[in-house]
Amino acid sequence: MTSTAQTGYVSTVDGVLQITIATAANGTSMDFGGIVAGTAALRSLGADVGAVLLTSSGANFCAGGNVRGFAAADDRAAHIYGLATDLHHFVRALDATAVPVVAGVHGWAAGAGMSLVCAADIALGGPGTKLRPAYPGIGLSPDGGMSWTLPRIVGLGRAREILLTDAVLDADEAVRLGILSRLVADEDVQSAALDLARTLAAGPRSTHASIKTLLAQSTSSTLSDQLDREREAIAAAADGPTGREGVDAFVAKRKPEYR
Repeated sequence: MTSTAQTGYVSTVDGVLQITIATAANGTSMDFGGIVAGTAALRSLGADVGAVLLTSSGANFCAGGNVRGFAAADDRAAHIYGLATDLHHFVRALDATAVPVVAGVHGWAAGAGMSLVCAADIALGGPGTKLRPAYPGIGLSPDGGMSWTLPRIVGLGRAREILLTDAVLDADEAVRLGILSRLVADEDVQSAALDLARTLAAGPRSTHASIKTLLAQSTSSTLSDQLDREREAIAAAADGPTGREGVDAFVAKRKPEYR
């Protein structure tokens, strides 16, 4: 099934909301046309969407902010403040999204591009994928949530080292640290990410939403409180249409039809 919802930056196909966050223009720096359009699409997410895919139409996933644009601004502080505001609306919208967020990370993910990789639920890369905070290289501090997400992925001590030394992470190291989920061939990164997003979109959407909620709550929860939340969630799922279909399909030895 293909939705008719489509813009230059945003399209919905087979239940996947695809958001282009960088293009070939300006060296694949972050394209705020895509960021703003993506925020609007995420805020009005319909029942036809079961997954989100962050992608790029350029040679890299995202090379970070447009540094030449920073330099050319009459008021650099105001310019970057505005960009960070738009980016943070997008990150908040991603965080609030109940469906899985997938990133297809080909080439470089630097600066705010790396922030968006860290914001995804699942990020696929290739052997040639590289990540770098890039902020110290231009004398700036992180944005896009990296100072919050990165320590939760790799640990506070490792995050300190990566950020303070402006470390370049190759694909294998990024997988080992958990920033990238797994690797595929470089030429297959974007197609593999789309295939994964389509598979997720066709899956049990209420289950995905529950998993994301439980994981988010776990960071500030005691084990005892989390066990209570899990009990309530699984009991509710068992009496819902998704849980009923999943259990009935298992017993009948057939593929469940969640949609």
